[in-house]
Amino acid sequence: MFSAEYLQELDKITAKYEQKRAALLPVLHYVQHKEGLISQDAEQNIAEYLEISVVHVHEVVSFYHLFHQTKKGQYHFSVCQTTACALRGGEQIIEHLKERLGITPGQTTPDGKFSLSVVECLGACEIAPVMQGNKEYIGCLNKKKIDEIIDKNK
Repeated sequence: MFSAEYLQELDKITAKYEQKRAALLPVLHYVQHKEGLISQDAEQNIAEYLEISVVHVHEVVSFYHLFHQTKKGQYHFSVCQTTACALRGGEQIIEHLKERLGITPGQTTPDGKFSLSVVECLGACEIAPVMQGNKEYIGCLNKKKIDEIIDKNK
């Protein structure tokens, strides 16, 4: 179970909600922020704390691409692969990232700096091709812009 300090923070989060279980997303964000991922143990602890099933917690963690079940790099690229992005060069962006970083989607560079994921629609078709760099949306991508981002975060 969570430490007393952890529980204090979770209590602050859940106090904002009429029902404790309604705080699932903010609790998951907090745990991931502290731990860097949502482990199976964390899923179990969250379920017990919120008095919901572990299956429900796992479904949410595995559905939303912002939650990670494995440790990600300091800078995590989540590249959209759906139609609008694909039509505007998204596949070339993914290939360029793979080449520059020396990893494939689902991997992290050996130094732990960069991770690469390919995700479904990010809901920003108007700036396709688009990706999320950590929590920031970056659109109208091209190789030059990718290189600038990588070089800035080395």
